Amino acid sequence: MSSLSGVGGRLYRGETSIDFIGKRRRWYGISGIVIVLSAIVLGTQGLHLGIEFKGGAEFSITKAGATVEDGRAAIEAAGVSGESVVQKVGNDRIRIQTGALESFNTVKESLAQSFGVNVDDIDTQIIGPSWGKEITKKALYGLIGFIIVVMLFLTMTFEPKMAIAAIVATVHDVVITVGIYALVGFDVTPATVIGFLTILGYSLYDTVVVFDKVRENTKSITSTGKITYSAAANLAVNQTLVRSFNTSIIALLPVASILFVGAGLLGAGTLKDLSLALFVGLATGTYSSIFIATPMLAQLREREPAMRALAKRVAQHAPGAVTSEAKGGTSTTLADAGTVDKTSWARGPRNQPKRKRR
Repeated sequence: MSSLSGVGGRLYRGETSIDFIGKRRRWYGISGIVIVLSAIVLGTQGLHLGIEFKGGAEFSITKAGATVEDGRAAIEAAGVSGESVVQKVGNDRIRIQTGALESFNTVKESLAQSFGVNVDDIDTQIIGPSWGKEITKKALYGLIGFIIVVMLFLTMTFEPKMAIAAIVATVHDVVITVGIYALVGFDVTPATVIGFLTILGYSLYDTVVVFDKVRENTKSITSTGKITYSAAANLAVNQTLVRSFNTSIIALLPVASILFVGAGLLGAGTLKDLSLALFVGLATGTYSSIFIATPMLAQLREREPAMRALAKRVAQHAPGAVTSEAKGGTSTTLADAGTVDKTSWARGPRNQPKRKRR
């Protein structure tokens, strides 16, 4: 950890630099490939909606030593046609979800006979397709409302272009997470929607932290004329890099334990819908705040006339610097991006002009 702290200190002071902004086309390309693959998987396989969205019936049976294979055999013996989901919840509880049933009580009696339990001991739940459509509509309304409120907040707190970059990064996270959901075939339940809203909040939180540092570094940047906007934004990403890494690791560890231990080893099927969305969303949220949101913000701001004029002034005062206008980014060294005047630092006390003697 001491070595990581040392790296973080060098990144914060600008002694060590990773050119996130200058290589933004590479990050855009990686994200573009992943998004296209997610769209292909989503279009070919689609999402597996739970009964809360498409309607159906759910049976929960508690029986010592019951397995998923026993549940599937019981469903076949009950004559249930169509797609059904059999999950083990805990050690002795089996949850069976089916589509709409014509003879609900007959299926319930057949399951009780197959498992050797009383009919009254089977917990049942029937959800109509109209109720599922209503839930879907409310989920979409909640998502749209969330995005609108976030855009208004970011616009009032920071600036409109920061809001645009943050929303693009958030949509990037959702598309990738949905594509992975379609790939693995997990059911989309209300818990999944909660997970999506959670990762949106986390992604925006990490992005706002970086943007706050960008705002601090670019304050009065046009009046000083020492550094381009892209170089200042790149410095901000480097300064918050270790913090974002530590925060993400701390957040991913408990979610990974829920996903791999709780849902994978212990068979808690109700947890995997939420934990997968959280795990993928936290990882992509950290990536997008560093590699997507800030480079896009810098790209939008560099198109402004004031920032173009600033880049020209920086290039004139520092002939060795390459501005983002010439290279699609910036390669201005972070030593030049600091608050120390490099020319005065280079002169040193020995090279100061001699005072005239009276």
